[in-house]
Amino acid sequence: MTIKTRCAWVSDDPLYRAYHDTEWGVPVRDARTLFEFLLLEGAQAGLSWITVLRKREHYREVLDDFDPQRIARFDDARKAALLADPGIIRNRLKIDAAVTNARAWLEMQASGVDPVRWLWQFVGERPRTNCWTSLAHVPATTPESDAMSKALKARGFKFVGSTICYAFMQATGMVNDHTTDCFRQAELAGVDRLRGDV
Repeated sequence: MTIKTRCAWVSDDPLYRAYHDTEWGVPVRDARTLFEFLLLEGAQAGLSWITVLRKREHYREVLDDFDPQRIARFDDARKAALLADPGIIRNRLKIDAAVTNARAWLEMQASGVDPVRWLWQFVGERPRTNCWTSLAHVPATTPESDAMSKALKARGFKFVGSTICYAFMQATGMVNDHTTDCFRQAELAGVDRLRGDV
């Protein structure tokens, strides 16, 4: 039996392994999926990603499958219900940010901007494959994530610091940060396939 070598951040948790093996670093060009990751990365701030991953399905349920039009209409009562829900990360600022970000997303679309192309512009619209030999070499931020963070903040988004933006870029395949010893690094190198499109 062949033993697969994975990135050092992956634990033995089956959920974590499945996420690493099938999602992390795969290029995403579907607007709803990008919006989902933007909100989830913001929710993750200060916590481990596995914490968010374990709550992901419940997030999809209570955030109406990450529909920005519906989330943008959440009132104080809906936000209070979310704050009382143990199935998500109960942080008032993060819950408020989800609603704020949904509204900012819709404003972007209403102004004639395609969020998918707008987000991908920060890597020149093509995935970038890095060749890190160790997890210690992988940066927490880059000039590109700095630029994305600044631009998102200028559009009114919250919880979009440069570290969050770089994690978002890694998750959505804008950058391939699988380390060179990981079996997924070579599989995804140069790949730009769609994820989430029908």
